[in-house]
Amino acid sequence: MSNEDIKLTAGDAEVTVRPGNGGRIAGLQIAGTELLRQGDRFGCFPMVPWCGRIRDGRFRDGAVVQQMPLNSPPHAIHGTVREGAWRTARVTTDEAVITYDLVDPWPYPGRVTQAVSLTEDALTLTMAVETYDSSFPAQIGWHPWFNRNLGAEDVLLDFAPAWQEERGDDHLPTGKRIDPAPGPWDDCFGMPGGVGVTLTWPGQLELTVSSREEWVVVYDEQEAAVCVEPQTGPPNGLNTLPRLVTPLEPLEASTTWAWRRLGAV
Repeated sequence: MSNEDIKLTAGDAEVTVRPGNGGRIAGLQIAGTELLRQGDRFGCFPMVPWCGRIRDGRFRDGAVVQQMPLNSPPHAIHGTVREGAWRTARVTTDEAVITYDLVDPWPYPGRVTQAVSLTEDALTLTMAVETYDSSFPAQIGWHPWFNRNLGAEDVLLDFAPAWQEERGDDHLPTGKRIDPAPGPWDDCFGMPGGVGVTLTWPGQLELTVSSREEWVVVYDEQEAAVCVEPQTGPPNGLNTLPRLVTPLEPLEASTTWAWRRLGAV
């Protein structure tokens, strides 16, 4: 099938999926109000086959050191699939399944499948990385740009992480866990019981980002948007906490955004 834009609807919720632009969720509208930032840095893109930064763009797979392009010098950032064109495998009114075959510069063959499922009050994103060839380390994550405000007051964040990964001057975790510190953040947090972060636009909407994964990066240093990024491991995780994709065991993860209205939206 083609990689043209896909519109999903359920109740007064509408999601736009853009397979041709990195498998990105281009928009999420609730009763006509857009929750995701538009413009240059927009929507929500999948982070695969790694999340955040890899130190110097290098990771080790056994005795082999692999080098990724330094697209955020001196590091490589956010995987390789957000620039690529995905293919549409299946579409209904409220669900879409899209796929992406891993290619250079990623050195291993594999396939990424993302399912996008919409209900009247929730959006669920599910991703899997599989291989029928060599095993390799990988990560899965999502990078949404939520609008800081929906035309009124700024969004409020509420979450209770067990720890914060200490961030070095190079923006990578040092390996030390510290007590969660106040924002602004470009930081990774540990939530062993599963990710749960609530965004509240006062008087308008409450949205909770949840996932069974225990890692979340919160980035709120930009004026226009706030990012809440559930992922299967911390930044630089291909080096520090690798998860192996094998022919018998794919890497799978999901996240759900559930919302409720607090007033007229």
